[in-house]
Amino acid sequence: MTSERASSAPTVRLGLKENWRQFALLVLVNAFVGGMVGLERTVVPLIGSEQFGLVLRTAIFSFIVTFGVVKAFSNLFAGGLADRFGRKKVLVAGWVVGVPVPFMIMYAPSWEWIVAANALLGINQGLAWSMTVIMKIDLVGPRGRGLAVGLNEFAGYLAVGLTALATGYLAAAYGLRPEPFYLGVGYAVLGLLVSVFLVRDTREHVKLEMEEHPPEQNPLSFREVFAKTT
Repeated sequence: MTSERASSAPTVRLGLKENWRQFALLVLVNAFVGGMVGLERTVVPLIGSEQFGLVLRTAIFSFIVTFGVVKAFSNLFAGGLADRFGRKKVLVAGWVVGVPVPFMIMYAPSWEWIVAANALLGINQGLAWSMTVIMKIDLVGPRGRGLAVGLNEFAGYLAVGLTALATGYLAAAYGLRPEPFYLGVGYAVLGLLVSVFLVRDTREHVKLEMEEHPPEQNPLSFREVFAKTT
């Protein structure tokens, strides 16, 4: 019985060719992540100046500062959370946080709502983008890491640019709100659904790589890693 179960279990292998379906899904998910950023790059500053009467550039671009700070700390802790709870759980958590963002911007009664939405977007980006990178690296193994990261960044930033272009067109044709942000609703819902139902955790791939390439006996602490990289 044991041998039959072992033989029927799917074999975990590293490599882009061996895992191309999951890899392609993660590329798609990161395109949705990038689209969430591109969603507001063109339109949100105009909302600040034309709908909320903001004059100072520092006030208008406060949403970018908030996004950047929150994303930085989300990136900082994403890896540790992934090791503790699993990559997929962190990816899904990032999308759960990101779902309210387009709705908050569409129906914001004040600029503070826009800033708060960007704080949530920072968490979404820090968790979801980081997980798509890490999970691709897990799938391909040590030999394909460069290609994995390159494809991830290509998909994400291509979506940023195309979505910024699309929202600018929609804003010119239909107004600043809410039509341009319907794209964001689609990105968030699809990103969450694909992450929950189609993306698989890469825990077994991590175990396989650790068996083939055992980690150092005395790994660096968080403080040591932080000191060496900053």
